[in-house]
Amino acid sequence: MTLIDVDGIDVAYGDLQVLWDVSMTVDESDSVVTLVGPNGAGKTTLLRTLSGLLEPSAGSIEILGEDISRHPAEEIIDLGFVHVPEERNLFDEMTVYENLRMGSFTHRDQFDETREEIFEMFPVLEERREQKAGTLSGGEQQMLAIGRGLMAQPDVLALDEPSGALAPQLAERVFQKIEEISTDITVLLVEQHVDRALELADRAYLLENGRIATEGTGDELLESDHVVDAYLRG
Repeated sequence: MTLIDVDGIDVAYGDLQVLWDVSMTVDESDSVVTLVGPNGAGKTTLLRTLSGLLEPSAGSIEILGEDISRHPAEEIIDLGFVHVPEERNLFDEMTVYENLRMGSFTHRDQFDETREEIFEMFPVLEERREQKAGTLSGGEQQMLAIGRGLMAQPDVLALDEPSGALAPQLAERVFQKIEEISTDITVLLVEQHVDRALELADRAYLLENGRIATEGTGDELLESDHVVDAYLRG
């Protein structure tokens, strides 16, 4: 089953075009689909377009068979696509518990059960449940952002730079959690740690200058001379 089908989209911010003729697919059989590429290549723009925050000027996007051009951003969450942005967008003055409750608005009747699953996955969040989100460490905030996204019970969880600004040890913990999550939910991952992201990926896309430069399995891109020379050496 195809979860996401992006067909030839162009996306612009006003007069500034960022994406050109981008096509990609995410299938139910994919555990992790990774988007890699340099800063400014359009990776975040693509996630924002999938989320309904931006509208393509050409092409089409279907999520679980639905043309999302007919759906506002909040309804795309109902379709099963949840985007955790790089900036996390936590409610800093709310507690961990309250942030998780906000994430469950589409499945309020299952809040208790899902919350306990999140606490099992991220024990530190249970320890900090009454602590304000803004006082958490960077790694704890990232775990809360991911946990809040999972509260919506998505079919696809899109993560934008989840290891950003984290120390290497904390970044590795995040990657381990992504691998754990992907056993049940398809993860669409945008990540600057190209080697680690491609190691996780069943399917991968290299985005350069707003276009898909190459695609394949994670292993195929890890062995690509272009990817190695541009992103993995040094």
